[in-house]
Amino acid sequence: MSRIRIVYFGTPAYAVPALEAVANEERFAVALVVTQPDRPAGRGHRLAPPPVKEAALALGLPVYQPASLRTVEARQPLLDADADLFIVAAFGLIFGEKTLAIPRRGAVNLHASLLPAYRGANPIAAAIASGEAETGVSLMVMERGLDSGPVIAARSLPIEDDDTTASLTDKLGRLGAALLIDEIGGFVDGTIQPVPQPEAGVTFPRPMRKSDGEVDWTAPAAVVERHVRAMWPWPRAWSRLGDQVVQIHAAAVASLEVDAPAGTIIVAQGSPHVACGDGALVIRRVQFPGRAAIEARAAISSRQLSEGMRFDSAPENRESLVIGAMTGSSTNA
Repeated sequence: MSRIRIVYFGTPAYAVPALEAVANEERFAVALVVTQPDRPAGRGHRLAPPPVKEAALALGLPVYQPASLRTVEARQPLLDADADLFIVAAFGLIFGEKTLAIPRRGAVNLHASLLPAYRGANPIAAAIASGEAETGVSLMVMERGLDSGPVIAARSLPIEDDDTTASLTDKLGRLGAALLIDEIGGFVDGTIQPVPQPEAGVTFPRPMRKSDGEVDWTAPAAVVERHVRAMWPWPRAWSRLGDQVVQIHAAAVASLEVDAPAGTIIVAQGSPHVACGDGALVIRRVQFPGRAAIEARAAISSRQLSEGMRFDSAPENRESLVIGAMTGSSTNA
């Protein structure tokens, strides 16, 4: 039986486990790995390769890094790959009809949510921030709509109380790799029939901005705590304290009862607590501008944080990360 020729599309760390799993499966031959161009990163703004590129090169696979797939010339390497199947995991571009028409057996997407909820960008951060008890991965057939195609299979897992976007991304990447290997054969040979997504329950997280990290201390403490976890590792939760922007890396809902305006720091048991709209948050780890991250207790000892200081309480024009149902589709690839 001939091996299934694959072109694999992906960019961030989430997409690496599935690439590695497919590359190590005898049923598949990965003809090409397509990922986003190298981008400036870090303080020096040096070009850094996407995690999928690094993984592909380590596996000895050819890599293609187009800025878009709009032109015939940009799509030519995909045609040359002579693919049976496109496998996509957080690639970063939505495919147009001409791209979708290239593989003989279609294109599938490994999306990090339980569809139809959290279609599109940032599904993991949005699920944490929204207080979901569980999330998962959906393997779906790609069509022109944004993550709207029929679902081949899905698997769920609980969102733990200490999960951040970083930790949950790692879990979902590994879950997605197992799902793909277990179920993709049934799709290719026709023994699994994809199921159309229901129309009810469709939501879309919007693209995240650095400003989304700003903490709204007028929200309940439980909401602020989820926000801190959802914003890690980017854009990180932060708040203005006088003329400084302080990053909040870790926090927990406090048992302490407070009677102070939102954003006010109260020192209790050696740790900084911050009054919220309902309850308080105990800060565990912080970072001040130009300095390394430190334990919040050390910030109390050094008087970088002290009783009575007050963070700016509420960002202006705060938008929800989840914007509900949308119509139409993009064809920028």
